[in-house]
Amino acid sequence: MAERGDDSAELVDFLAKAIVSQPEEVNVIIEDDGELIELETADDDRGRVIGRQGRVAKALRAILNATADGEGTRLDIVD
Repeated sequence: MAERGDDSAELVDFLAKAIVSQPEEVNVIIEDDGELIELETADDDRGRVIGRQGRVAKALRAILNATADGEGTRLDIVD
């Protein structure tokens, strides 16, 4: 059986790679037994993932929380 957060991490990874210009630099880390997903990107792509006034980040979090596996999971965009 997959660990809690694995499917959510794969979803975040897929969506982030579709947004950024350097998809090979995307790194998704699961912490706190799947309750926290950290998203790391290249410095130049961080703004793309956050979006204007955080709209893209909010959308990613909304999609994550809409999934059964992602309910209650926090998404953190790491500097």
